[in-house]
Amino acid sequence: MLATTPLPVDRRTFLQGGSLALALNLSLTPGDATAAPPGPKAVVADTLAALKPNHAVLLGKADVVGEFNDTARKYDLHKTGPRGRDFTNKMCWAPDRKRALFCGANHAVPHRLNDVWEFDLPSLTWTMLYAPDNARGYTDLGKDTSDVEFKDGILITKRGGPAIIAHTWWGLTYDPRHKALLFMNTWVTDRKKAVKDLGGDPADLYAGPPLWAFYPADAKWKPFKAAKPYPVAIFGGMLEYIPELGGSIWHANNWQMRGTWLHDFEKDAWTDLKANGGGVAFEKESPEPEQIGYYDPVRKLVVVHRHYDTCHLDTRKVEWKKVRTGSKDDGKTPFGHDARAVMYRDPPSGHGLLVQFETNTLWAYDPDKATWTKLAPEGAPMPTGGKRLGYVDEAANVLVVIDGTTVWAYRYRAW
Repeated sequence: MLATTPLPVDRRTFLQGGSLALALNLSLTPGDATAAPPGPKAVVADTLAALKPNHAVLLGKADVVGEFNDTARKYDLHKTGPRGRDFTNKMCWAPDRKRALFCGANHAVPHRLNDVWEFDLPSLTWTMLYAPDNARGYTDLGKDTSDVEFKDGILITKRGGPAIIAHTWWGLTYDPRHKALLFMNTWVTDRKKAVKDLGGDPADLYAGPPLWAFYPADAKWKPFKAAKPYPVAIFGGMLEYIPELGGSIWHANNWQMRGTWLHDFEKDAWTDLKANGGGVAFEKESPEPEQIGYYDPVRKLVVVHRHYDTCHLDTRKVEWKKVRTGSKDDGKTPFGHDARAVMYRDPPSGHGLLVQFETNTLWAYDPDKATWTKLAPEGAPMPTGGKRLGYVDEAANVLVVIDGTTVWAYRYRAW
């Protein structure tokens, strides 16, 4: 359990990680949603510094701060924070901010919102960076469209946010060069009808992929409008920033699209990387939609798990390879699915950590051996709520699982 008195440990390493240093003596002020959250909690720093490998701890309840509008308060977001949202479970680590970002919509129950959040572990704080515009319907813009306009081919809110809001699936990534969260915002909204209802011409709709950027420092959304050629923005694809490729890849392998494309942020241009030369080789070796995975900067790999199969993308060769084919009954492979699990890289070990929410289990993946290991953490058990989120906090070197405002941390390996 969380210690109630300061522990005799050296906090210098954790302080130098940046999260605490950024938060010291800073607080959220009214009207400034981009300021640092309330100051760090010493007991959190001490407890994390003392956490041993393969041990977990329940850190306590997170505070929820920000400028909450009527829409946010209607759904009690000022009390609960964002919570997990069906096929929207991915959180993205922002290394420059030393915090994790989250956005994306529920299936429609209880809401479909374009809010954006940031979680700060040292202070145990959820900060709403962008309060939601009006709630949207499943296939339309919702009951109140007074905040929406049709502008330059895009359905956008008057505050500059996406008027159509999707699940993220695994189509969310963070670009540290441009300090922006990137989101492939694909949804089933009847855009032509929505444009007609707003008095616009559906022929003017932008037909390319609905890629959006959110800048946490400015709390602003921005749509992209790349010219052809561009990929198909399917449901359940994967978006991942790859530094050596100079941009973010969008990957899909099903009947709608078979390809791995690269987006150039500055030029707003897409390039088909012709992974595996395309054709049968690509279809056989690369993962299908609703996958989970992460980028490994040491091995220059994208590691992806989908159902019981594990694939690697060699980013230097731009080649996919299915390195492991598991099964439901082998007892050696977790089930990977973007609505039921999350997966991130553990920096000290270079292994992948997978949280399987359905079975409440943790797994580790060794990319060198292409093997999975079911973990048995000591200490506090993982929360079991149905709306959990998770991420790896690289500054604190822990896997974090958040159940509403309840925060749990697990350390796989020590530095």
